[in-house]
Amino acid sequence: MSERTESEERLARPLIQLAKLTGIATSYVGMSHDYHEIEDDVLVAVLGALGIDASNDAAIKQSIRQILDERHGRLVPYTVLHNVGSESRVLVNVGMTDVPSATITLENGQEYQGEILPDAGDGSAAYLVDGQFVVTASVAIPADLPEGYHTLHVTVGDRTEDATLISAPAKVELLDEMKQGHLWGWMAQLYSLRSAKSWGVGDFVDLANLLKDAKRKTGADFTLINPVHAAEPVSPLTPSPYLPISRSLVNFTYIRPEAIEEYKLLGAESLSEIRELFTSVEPLNDQTEIVDRDAMWHAKMQALWIIFKAGRTAERQRAFADFCEKTGEDLEAYATWCLCYDKWGAAEGTPDNWTHRFTKDSPEVNALREQFPDTLNFYRWLEWIATEQLDRAQKSAREAGMRIGVMADMAVGVHPLGSEAWWYPERFAKGATVGAPPDMFNQQGQDWSQPPLNPIALNRTGYKAYRDMVHNMFTHAGAVRIDHILGLFRLWWIPSGHKANDGAYVHYDSDVMLGILALEASRADGVVVGEDLGVVPEYVASSLSSHGLLGCAVEWFEQFDGKFRSPTDWREYALASVNTHDLPPAAGYLELEHVKLRERLGLLEGPAEDFERSAMAEQDAMISMLLDNGYINKDEAVDRKTHEADIIDAQYRALNDSPCKLLAASITDAVGEKRTQNQPGTNNEYPNWRIPLADGNGNVVKLDDMFDRSDVQHLAAIMRNER
Repeated sequence: MSERTESEERLARPLIQLAKLTGIATSYVGMSHDYHEIEDDVLVAVLGALGIDASNDAAIKQSIRQILDERHGRLVPYTVLHNVGSESRVLVNVGMTDVPSATITLENGQEYQGEILPDAGDGSAAYLVDGQFVVTASVAIPADLPEGYHTLHVTVGDRTEDATLISAPAKVELLDEMKQGHLWGWMAQLYSLRSAKSWGVGDFVDLANLLKDAKRKTGADFTLINPVHAAEPVSPLTPSPYLPISRSLVNFTYIRPEAIEEYKLLGAESLSEIRELFTSVEPLNDQTEIVDRDAMWHAKMQALWIIFKAGRTAERQRAFADFCEKTGEDLEAYATWCLCYDKWGAAEGTPDNWTHRFTKDSPEVNALREQFPDTLNFYRWLEWIATEQLDRAQKSAREAGMRIGVMADMAVGVHPLGSEAWWYPERFAKGATVGAPPDMFNQQGQDWSQPPLNPIALNRTGYKAYRDMVHNMFTHAGAVRIDHILGLFRLWWIPSGHKANDGAYVHYDSDVMLGILALEASRADGVVVGEDLGVVPEYVASSLSSHGLLGCAVEWFEQFDGKFRSPTDWREYALASVNTHDLPPAAGYLELEHVKLRERLGLLEGPAEDFERSAMAEQDAMISMLLDNGYINKDEAVDRKTHEADIIDAQYRALNDSPCKLLAASITDAVGEKRTQNQPGTNNEYPNWRIPLADGNGNVVKLDDMFDRSDVQHLAAIMRNER
C-alpha cells in the first residue's frame, strides 16, 4: 500500500492507544520501504507477553487506566538518566501545592554533598489519582554529579520514593589512536582456529596465541571473535554462539586443560589419563569438514574432572572462593542449572521437563544441590577456570602491545530454557520470541527463539541485568560488539504460535541503555561497536555516533539505489569490513556460493534464476565501484575469474580510504576459505558455526603457523596500507 502513516480512525482506537502507551509500534516500514500495519491479534498477544491484558474492550480500558495511574501516582520514575557535566531535571509528580526535595546516595554509599534544587509545579494539566490531583514538578541533578549508579531519594510531604540514578558520560570518547586515524584488526571464529595442542576446537590458549601473533607478526590491534557466552554443560552442545545459556558468564568448553595451574599437581597416572584423552581427539584438529564440539567435550570434560579432583593449594582455594563470592547469584544460577541438566537431562520445551516443573526455589532443586555438592562445585570451578583463561588471553594481548585486544561479541538474547531465563523469569517477556521481519537477505523473516527482555522489568529494576552483563563483558575485553544494536531501540517480537513475519516492534529506552554502555566503556577505556545492519531506521546510526558508539560499515551492504557508495563516503563512526559471518568469505561471495547454498537449502521464495540475476547485478555494481575509484583496472573487471584475488585485494584496499575509525580483515579471506560460517534461516540443514578453518583448496589451516603464511601476510600488508 502507498500509505505511510496510520489513519486518524486507527489511531483513535483504544487498542492502538494502549499499544503505543506501552512502546509497541502499531505499524512499520520494511527494508524495501513497504508499509505494514500490525494486526489486532498480534498486538493483543504482544501486550499479553508484557503482562498487559488486552483481551477485550473492558480489559483494554482498564489496562490504560492502570498504566496512567501508576505513571502519575509515583513520585519519580524508577530509572533516571543523567549526563555527567550537564545539569538535568527529573520530573516529579506532586500535589497542587507541594514542593519536592531530594538527596542522592552515591554508588560508594556516601551521600552526595552538592545542592539539589527543586521546582514547584510547572502548571501542567492535573491528573486525578486516588481522589487527588497531581501535577508535574522537578528537581535538578547538578552537572558535577560523578559517574556511577546512584540512588535518588525524592520526598514530597510524608512520602519518599527512590529511583536508580544512572550518571553516565554523554558519549564514549575515542581512543587517542583513533582520533586522528584508525586501528585495524582481524575477525575470527575462535572455535574454527585449531592448533596442534587444541582438543579439536579452538580454545582460550589458542585465543591468547592468536592475539599475540596477530600483533607481533601483522601489527593488528584487536581481534573480533564470536560470542563466548556460557553454554550447556553436557553434549549435545548448541553450535550457535548466539543462543547462549547465560550472557553474563563464560563458555567453559573453551578451557585448555593443560593450562590450568592445578594440572601441575597431577601425578603420573592422572597425567597419563589426560594424555590418552587428548590423543583420542587430536585427529579432530585435522578435520576440515566439521568442528565436532561434542567429541571434544566428551573427552575434555573427563580431563577436567581429573584436574578438579586433584584439589587446590590454600592460596588457589581462596582465589576460587573470592571468585564465587564476587560472581554471586549469576554463578549460582548457572551452576545449579548445569547440575540439573547434568542429572535430569537436557532442558526441553515439554511440560514434564524439569525447567517447567521446577523453579530455583523448588525443594527438588535444593535436594539435588545437597545430594551432589561436588558436581555443583565442579561447575562453579569450571566457570572460574574459564574466566581465568579468557582474562589471561586479554592480558597477553595487552602485553604484546595490542591497543584493544579482544573485541567481544554480545549476543542479542539467551536460550529460552537457559539458566538466565529459568532463574530470572521475571526479567523476560512470556509468550514471545525475538527475531527480524522479512528483508532482502531473509525473505521469510527470522525467529531467533530467544525470549526478549521485558522493558517494563528493566525500568523497574534500574536496568541491573543489563548493567551487570555489560560490566562483565568489559572485564574480559577491550571492546564489545553489540549484536543487533537495534535491540537497544526496538526489537521484533514474535508472539507464540505466529510466524516470523507476523510480529511487532517493541521499543526500549535506548538513551538509558546507551548511557550504560558509555559508562562501562569509559570505566574500561574501551570501545563499543553496534551491529546496525538490516532494517535499521536512520536515526539509529546518528544516535550511535552522538553517543560515541561505532556502527558497522560492511562493503557489500554499502549500497543505495543499486549503486555502491565509494568508501570515502562511509561514516566515520563505524567498524569497516568487507563482509560478515552471515555471508560467504570474499572468494565464495564472488563465486556466488550464497546463491548456490540458498537454492540447495530451499530458502528462496522466487525462481533461483531471479536470485542469481540479482546477485550478479549486485556484483556488477560492486565491480563498477571498484573500477570507478581506481581500485581495479578494466582487465580485472572483465576477467573476474582470473583476477579474483586482485578483486579481493581491491575490496580491502578500499577500506583504507574510508574515514571509519576501525577496520577489520577476515581470517577466512586471508587464507582463501570460501564457505560461510552461518546461513540465516537454517538450523541443521547447514553446519552453521561448525566450519573449521581451511584454505581455498580445502586444506586445514592451523593456528601454529597461520600468521607466517604468505597470503595472510599479504592481506595484513594491505590493512597496514603498505600495498
